[in-house]
This record gives sequence, C-alpha cells and structure tokens, in this order.
Amino acid sequence: METLLLERDDHGVVTVTFNRPEKKNAISTTMWRELVAVLDELEESSTDRVLVLTGAGDAFTSGADLTPDELGAVATGESGGLGRSIRSMRMVGRVALRLHELHLPTIAAVNGVAVGAGCNLALGCDLIVAADTARFSEIFARRGLSLDAGGSWLLPRLVGLHKAKELAFLADIISAADAAALGLVNRVVPAAELTAVVTDLARRIAAQAPIQIQIMKRQLNQSLSVSMAEAVEFEDVAQAANFGGRDTAEALTAFLERRAPHFTGE
Repeated sequence: METLLLERDDHGVVTVTFNRPEKKNAISTTMWRELVAVLDELEESSTDRVLVLTGAGDAFTSGADLTPDELGAVATGESGGLGRSIRSMRMVGRVALRLHELHLPTIAAVNGVAVGAGCNLALGCDLIVAADTARFSEIFARRGLSLDAGGSWLLPRLVGLHKAKELAFLADIISAADAAALGLVNRVVPAAELTAVVTDLARRIAAQAPIQIQIMKRQLNQSLSVSMAEAVEFEDVAQAANFGGRDTAEALTAFLERRAPHFTGE
C-alpha cells in the first residue's frame, strides 16, 4: 500500500498506521481507498482479533487532504466538480461505516493532532488512548465545511447534543486532557508510553473470547437505537448461543480448574 502500514503480531493485534508523515498524515483519495480495502480484509479475517489505528511521525491524522493537487475541480467548482465531490464523500462515508460496523474491537492510539475527518475516525473506534501531546478538533467550520466521517452521529452520543454543537460551531482545538474531561477519550498517557499502553490493552482484549467480544460490541453499538425489550431479547439469544460454543465451555472449565482460559474463537 502507498499510504498505510499494516503490521500483525502473534497475539492477533493488527496495527494500521496512517503513513504520510510529511503531510501530518492527511488523508488522500488513495488513503481512503486503501482504508476501505484494509477494513474489508479485516472483516473477512478469522485470525485477527483487535485493530489499532495510529499515525506515523508526530500526528494521528490532520484530516482530509485539502491541497489543490488533491482536490482539483472539487475545490474550484469547475465542471464535473460536484459529481466528483459526491463520489469522494461517499468513499469517506464508506470508511466511517466500515470502521463502525467492523466486527473486530478497535483502538485509536492518538499520538498527535487528530482533526476533522481524522478526529472522527478516532472517535469511531471503540476505545481511544491519547498521548498527552495529542490535540483534537472538529475543524470543519474553519474550512467552510460541515461534519463528515460519522462526526454528526458520533459527537452527540459521546458528549451530548449541546456540547457537540459547541465543538462543531466553534471548531476549537482541544487538548487531550480536555478531550478526556468531555468523555471523548478513554485514557491520556505520556507520549513515550502510548505504544506500550495501547499494546497492552489490545493484547488483553485479544486474549478474551473473540466471538463474545464481537457480540458485546454489537450490543453496545445498537443500544441507543433499540428498545429495552429488543436489547434483552438479543441478550437472551446471544447468551444461549454462547453456552453451545467451545470457548464458553473452555472458560467454565478454566474457572473450575483455576487457570487462565485459552480461547480459539469457536
């Protein structure tokens, strides 16, 4: 791939790194396409257990690449620009949806600036660990743009409607500490410890029963769009299915034998 680095370890952790450090990992059309391809690949994987997203150099990602060379007719309003713009934005939307719907648990390791679409890709992950030097912004208003990459859906659910409007309307750049206080990130750690902390978290999750982690991700993601009765029905059916699986049997046996379970995803 031209714009992404992909690494797998022996624990089932896949790390995808935005790799345009000379441009603060600005997301080009090529990167959007490569993100779709990687997420499609991970959706089909039976061995990968956790996805970590991070950035090369000193940035997570500065959002979509808005340079003239990248935007071309879209930025100038030339003939054909609208059609191209819609096609480009549908690619952005596909990435946001694939990331949200991915069966694997996801962690954003935010090592630096995460603004615009980059901010929303981080927010679209299941967990966010930020370096104390990281910064976040829904910077769209400063660029004459509106929210994208899932931001209009994610923000109100994370911080509430009025705070989401404040973040969007003012387009302020906020520190990692302020992001944590708002509930946007799970943890803030010293920059030098970010990789170690995220690796530990990812491996701890990867060591759990993978199918059950995936079920819980789906349960929690849909929790705000279903009734209590629908949620409980899904819980009942999923839990009944668990008892027929080998991993649940292994977990119960390990509990009785006072040892750590070994999960295989069956």
